[in-house]
Amino acid sequence: MRDPNRLDAFYNELAKVHKEHFPDWRFSQFIINFLAWYRGDPFYLEEGRFLEQVHKYVREITSGG
Repeated sequence: MRDPNRLDAFYNELAKVHKEHFPDWRFSQFIINFLAWYRGDPFYLEEGRFLEQVHKYVREITSGG
């Protein structure tokens, strides 16, 4: 079984990204927009890889390309 304590850091980082880059977006808007950009199946992404992709999304969206 995975350590459930890993989730705190994951959710804290996700909240930080949401607040810093997309504070006007609703949570579901943030996630749906990210998943539309990702265009893959996030089911098997571990939390660290998920966050890597979220940060890549932020870089692309905020840089205009």
